[in-house]
Amino acid sequence: MWTLFEPLHAVTYFAPEAREHFEAAGLRGFWRGYFAGRAAVLGPVGPAPVVAAFFGFAPATVARALPDVWSRATPAAALQARQAGAVAALKGLLAGVGTERIAEAAELLSQTALAADTAGRVLGAANLALPMPDDPYARLWQAATVLREHRGDGHVAALVTAGLDGCEALAWRSGLDLSRETLQPARGWTDEEWASAIGRLHQRGWLTSAGTATTTAVEAYRRIEAITDDAAMRPWRALGSTGRLVELLTPLARAAARSIPAINPIGLPRV
Repeated sequence: MWTLFEPLHAVTYFAPEAREHFEAAGLRGFWRGYFAGRAAVLGPVGPAPVVAAFFGFAPATVARALPDVWSRATPAAALQARQAGAVAALKGLLAGVGTERIAEAAELLSQTALAADTAGRVLGAANLALPMPDDPYARLWQAATVLREHRGDGHVAALVTAGLDGCEALAWRSGLDLSRETLQPARGWTDEEWASAIGRLHQRGWLTSAGTATTTAVEAYRRIEAITDDAAMRPWRALGSTGRLVELLTPLARAAARSIPAINPIGLPRV
């Protein structure tokens, strides 16, 4: 299911329409739009809560954007730009999809999102607290956003339980399947910080000295993903059967994925 709703949310990071709306709100530059758009649900926060909630970013990278972005756009303006840009992007990407299919998908996905459990899930709860829009494109995007942040909160909890910090989680993942060249610059860690993370993971037996995943690391990956899946299940149980939603979302996800680079730091595969 993640591969079907994540592309709908991720247009806000990669689609040119999203960038244009952030810039029109005063948030020029990719990272200003990213941090303001995603963190605005928390209010005009400084870097510390965002480092904690986003998990994988280097603190220095977050501090370059926050709290400066709030002098350029209020959280309310950032949220408005975020939704408007996402809707504009989806309308373009889904132009060949019937409006009835989009409306039905938006209704079923929003039913799922509204059933999300939010205890201990900061970003999921904050996004769920926003009004669910009536417009089907905005509703589809908002529901996808709630579900991806809900899942992400649970994933962070699984990583913390495994004893990983933000840089270690990325260095570990780069030893499994995603490349360091994709992950490290996208999250702002220095070479020294990255090398230190590899050293700590090597001591734990998760990585070789060259940064390649060991059998222990592969087993940990399976375990953490299973915990993440289990933690994300409650809203889907509330929906019941997902068959119709899978049928509806598959062509939407494929269309939305056209805006997302094939190699991306989210780790999103092609649908």
